[in-house]
Amino acid sequence: MQSAAGDCRGRELILNAALSALPETASDTPTASGFAVAGLDLSRADIAASVSHDIEAVETVWRALSANGIESPGQSYDFIRLWIRDRRIAPADQRFVVGTLDGQPVALLPLHRKTVRGVPVFTWFPGAHAGCYAPVADIPKLAALGPAGRAALWQAMIGQLSGADLVYLRSIPIEVDGQAGLFDELGSTLTVETLYRSQYSSWEECDKLQRSKSRRKHDRQQGDRLAAMGEVGFEEIRNGGDMRQAIETMFVQRAARFKVMGVRDPFVHDRLTDFYHAMAAQGSGVDVRLHVLRLNDAIVAVRYNVVHNDRMFCLISSMSDDPAIQNGSPGKQCLLRVMQTVFDQGMRVFDMGSGFTDEKRHWCNVQTPMRQHYIGLNARGTQIVGLHQTFQKARASIKANKQLKAAVRNIQALIYRLSGRKTVETAEKSD
Repeated sequence: MQSAAGDCRGRELILNAALSALPETASDTPTASGFAVAGLDLSRADIAASVSHDIEAVETVWRALSANGIESPGQSYDFIRLWIRDRRIAPADQRFVVGTLDGQPVALLPLHRKTVRGVPVFTWFPGAHAGCYAPVADIPKLAALGPAGRAALWQAMIGQLSGADLVYLRSIPIEVDGQAGLFDELGSTLTVETLYRSQYSSWEECDKLQRSKSRRKHDRQQGDRLAAMGEVGFEEIRNGGDMRQAIETMFVQRAARFKVMGVRDPFVHDRLTDFYHAMAAQGSGVDVRLHVLRLNDAIVAVRYNVVHNDRMFCLISSMSDDPAIQNGSPGKQCLLRVMQTVFDQGMRVFDMGSGFTDEKRHWCNVQTPMRQHYIGLNARGTQIVGLHQTFQKARASIKANKQLKAAVRNIQALIYRLSGRKTVETAEKSD
């Protein structure tokens, strides 16, 4: 890695921005109960940062920092390596910033420089294709730095960046491994989403806490309706197994769902199907678990999951669009079987992503607010940050109001019909 000399004035502005955010964010995300923050003598601490354009140059550091666990597939070295290869992202648009304390790595920011509506931005690589994101970090070391130490660390890391107007870090949980507020000092923040997770020690605990007597009866009735249609089978397929048919069927089922919703299919439109096949291949480095529900040997529901240590992340789910089969709720029946198996396989956390749905209401016992983090790198970037935050607040208000949400949706559909398009071109979620 090569250490880049940042502009002194730019670093000063960034540090001031980080420190000015402390009072606001501290009131939003208090320190986790019972955690004692070790004081840091900033006059003696050697906080530094370096940047690389080559992901292989940071592999050893990345794997060490993520060894104890990750919050998202977007923090996985192999996931991002495959993403860069699939998207053919040029080295000039890759930034891997490593922050150190006394020569020891503490955090890593994997960033993609992309142009959004004419504005160059540093952001996460995969966009909305994982439920949340966060810097890859040694959590105990990061917590021990304290607010002032973390502000200095982020300032040193952001100071390595040039070539864009702002840094936009979406969907960062306010709490990581029981520690709250570890990213409060990373620019200005706006809370806009909620992350949903199931966290249990066993299926028995999950069943006891999440399913009432009436819920079990309802699940059994749906299962009986599906079984009345023929032979029901459920399987888990891992890397290198016969996944291709199941994955292709999953994308066909998702496409049908997008068509009904009147929105574009991001997997086809953005040419992402090959990426998901590449992750599922033998030796990809990403642990993929495909859960498949069959009816008379035909695939009626699929869940595409990524596993890291004791956490499983659901990236895509689908079910048959056949009305007759939907009467047996194949999607819910598939998820029920997943829940019955994953925790007894040693999973501690099952991440279902952001956005409220019925399945999350039924199964998720952990809800974590997520925030967008912004840092303006120049005057133009600072202005854009303010405009985007205003847009996000307005969007959140509309989404929370059913009448406004329906009205906006109808206006969008009318505009696209008048323009001759068949579907609404939805933006990336939360952008």
